[in-house]
Amino acid sequence: MAAADQGARVHRTTMFKIPDPENQKKMLQAYEVLAREQSKDGKPYILFIISGMAGDDPRSKGYTVVAHTAFASIDDMNYYDSECAAHKTLKKAGASLGVAEPPLVVYFEGQPTFSK
Repeated sequence: MAAADQGARVHRTTMFKIPDPENQKKMLQAYEVLAREQSKDGKPYILFIISGMAGDDPRSKGYTVVAHTAFASIDDMNYYDSECAAHKTLKKAGASLGVAEPPLVVYFEGQPTFSK
């Protein structure tokens, strides 16, 4: 799909405060599993998932692991939150990794803008 043909998507960023570096790696591995196993009606439905370590910067405010997901619709994001078995597995993994507080989650609808 050409960049000009891409419609608005639902973008979601989730940030975790996980103090232990080994547990940070485990959370990133859990996102890899999520990317492989996510499905709705037997087909992948998350447009993309990217996760990584937050930069070592005071502006990170203690957040250590960041994940960004994109969905075609709010309905798909709501399915992710309430019904997706792979997301439920991710949440269970996160709960066992010493997350210092509930993750910060923000989402918005937007369309990519590309430089020429």
